[in-house]
Amino acid sequence: MAAAAARSGFRRMFSISAFAPPKPPMPPPKADPSSNLFVSGLSKRTTTDGLKGAFAKFGEVIHAKVVTDRVTGFSKGFGFVRYATVEDAAKGIEGMDGKFLDGWVIFAEYARDRPPPQQPETNSQQQQSWGPPSSSWGAQ
Repeated sequence: MAAAAARSGFRRMFSISAFAPPKPPMPPPKADPSSNLFVSGLSKRTTTDGLKGAFAKFGEVIHAKVVTDRVTGFSKGFGFVRYATVEDAAKGIEGMDGKFLDGWVIFAEYARDRPPPQQPETNSQQQQSWGPPSSSWGAQ
């Protein structure tokens, strides 16, 4: 009887429910419709002019920018396209999301607002010194 209880306790301790994997993180919420699009999956050879030309088929493009590496000058794989109206932006997403551009499948979605920069926390406590304490160790 005691052995059966010990076995069930042992099983419970090492069961999957005791060591459940962490819950996956929640995906970020969808961005509100705007005239600014975020485009990802770009080829290293995609240029700003090529991006603008591809999206201009679906509406009036005001601005397009491929984000590039400072050293190599090649695309980092993403960019932004700004349309004149939200309706044109919706047409641009519908027309280019999941399509090929320069041999790569690209993804277009509404751009999310950039979060405000985090202010560094100021530590009100004095920094810990790694030297000897201020009082003498041997004094009594």
